[in-house]
Amino acid sequence: MAERKVRVRFAPSPTGALHIGGVRTALYNYLFARQHGGDMIFRIEDTDSNRFVPGAEEYILESFKWLGIHFDEGVSFGGEHGPYRQSERREIYKKYVKILLDNGKAYIAFDTPEELDAKRAEIANFQYDASTRGMMRNSLTLSKDEVDALIAEGKQYVVRFKIEPNEDVHVNDLIRGEVIINSSILDDKVLYKSADELPTYHLANIVDDHLMEVSHVIRGEEWLPSAPLHVLLYLAFGWEDTMPAFAHLPLLLKPEGNGKLSKRDGDRLGFPVFPLEWHDPKTGEASSGYREAGYLPEAVINFLALLGWNPGNDQEVMSMDELIRLFDLHRCSKSGAKFDYKKGIWFNHQYIQQKSNEEIAGLFIPILKEHGVEAPFEKVVTVVGMMKDRVSFVRELWDVCSFFFVAPAEYDEKTVKKRWKEDSAKCMTELAEVLAGIDDFSIEGQEKIVMDWIAEKEYHTGNIMNAFRLTLVGEGKGPHMFDISWVLGKEETVARMKRAVEVLK
Repeated sequence: MAERKVRVRFAPSPTGALHIGGVRTALYNYLFARQHGGDMIFRIEDTDSNRFVPGAEEYILESFKWLGIHFDEGVSFGGEHGPYRQSERREIYKKYVKILLDNGKAYIAFDTPEELDAKRAEIANFQYDASTRGMMRNSLTLSKDEVDALIAEGKQYVVRFKIEPNEDVHVNDLIRGEVIINSSILDDKVLYKSADELPTYHLANIVDDHLMEVSHVIRGEEWLPSAPLHVLLYLAFGWEDTMPAFAHLPLLLKPEGNGKLSKRDGDRLGFPVFPLEWHDPKTGEASSGYREAGYLPEAVINFLALLGWNPGNDQEVMSMDELIRLFDLHRCSKSGAKFDYKKGIWFNHQYIQQKSNEEIAGLFIPILKEHGVEAPFEKVVTVVGMMKDRVSFVRELWDVCSFFFVAPAEYDEKTVKKRWKEDSAKCMTELAEVLAGIDDFSIEGQEKIVMDWIAEKEYHTGNIMNAFRLTLVGEGKGPHMFDISWVLGKEETVARMKRAVEVLK
C-alpha cells in the first residue's frame, strides 16, 4: 500500500475567541504537516447554530495570519474537498446517515427530552445503550409502519449510533500508545437531529475527515473519550483502510493549582489567553490578546511549542523553521503542561534582543507618537540599540528611555537629596562650558576632555557624573553618561544642564 500523503486539519467552532490551547493544537498540526511536506486544512464546525457568534470566524483567521500559521485549503483558502463549512454540507451528511440506517448500524429514536429526563430520574446513571434501548421509543422497539407514521406526522427524531456491547475498541494513539476501551461504557450517541437537519460533531467529523482524506487527527486531550466512538464509526462505514492516526495532546494547565487553564486565570494573574483582543458581541466584554499586549508573534509560537513538547535537547529559542525541523509527536508529554506565563514574557525579551534595532524602532515609533514625540528614525534606532536589552515589551521602552526625547520637567527628590551636593551647581555650570567648547562631540571626544578636566580640577568623578546624569535625565537612571549626551547633542545637553542649575541651585 502506497504511503498516504500527510493531511491534517484544524476545525474550530465559530463560538467566540480562539483559546490559546486551540492555537497550540493548530501549531502542532502545522509543524507536523510542514515537516512531512503535507497539507493543512481549515474547516469550520458550525453544526450547532445556537452557539454561533458573529465575527468569530474572521477573528480566528486573523489570529493565524498574525501568528504566521498558514493553511493550504479550507474556508477562505479554497480547495477541491469543499465546502469546508459543515453547515454547507447538510446533503452530504444525510447520505451517510442513510447508509448507517440501511445497514442496521444506527436507528431512529423519538424519545422527547421529558421522557429522557423521566428515565434518568428512574434509573441511576442512566445511559441510552444496549441495556436500555429496548425500553425506549425507537425504531428497534416500534414497527416500521409506526416509525413511518411518526415521521410522516412531522414528529422530531434523532438518529443514534447502535453500539454493540462488550467489544474491545483499540485506539492507536501516537502520544499515548494503544488505548483499549470496552464498548459497554459507551452510549448510543446521537449522530443526527431532524429538528435542524444537521449531524452532531461525531458524525460530521468522521465523514469530513474521510472525504477530505485526513491522514492524522491531532487534537486536544478532551477529545480522547470520543476516540473509540470515532473508531467504531470508521469500522461501521467499512473505512478501516482510511482511518487516520490519532494523537491526543496534553491539556494546558493553570499556572498554579490544579485544573485546566481558563480565561479567569489570565484575568487574575494578568496575562492573555487569546491570541488577539476579543470583544464579545453578546456581552460587550473585552478580553486582552497577545498581539495587543505587545508580544511578538514569533515569541508566542516558540513559547506555545514548548508547552507539552520538547526537542530532546536544551535548546529553547527556536524559529518556526527550526521547530518544523525538530518537531516530533513522540516527544509530546502525556501529562498536562503548566502554563508558565512568565516564560512567555522571557521569550518576548529574547525575541526583542534578536530583532534588528531598525525593526524594534519601527514598532516603537507609534508609542512615541502616542506621547506626542516626533523623532528622526535614526535617533530612535540609536536609542533602541542602547536600551532594548532592558525591556521585555516594546512599550516598556518609553519608561526606560523617554528622557532621550523629552527633557525632564522635574527632578526626582530622592536623587536630588543624594546626588546634588553644595558645589554641584558651580561644577555643572563649569562642565556645561567645557562641553560647549568641544568640537568633536562624539562619545570618545567628550569622554577624554571631560575626564582630563575632572582630573585637572581634582573633582570627585562620581559626584560630577551623578550630578551630570541628574541634569540630563531628571533621575538616577539610564546608560553611560556620554552615550546620553552624544545622542542628545551638544545644544540640548548644555540647555538641560543650565535649566537644572537654575531649578536646583
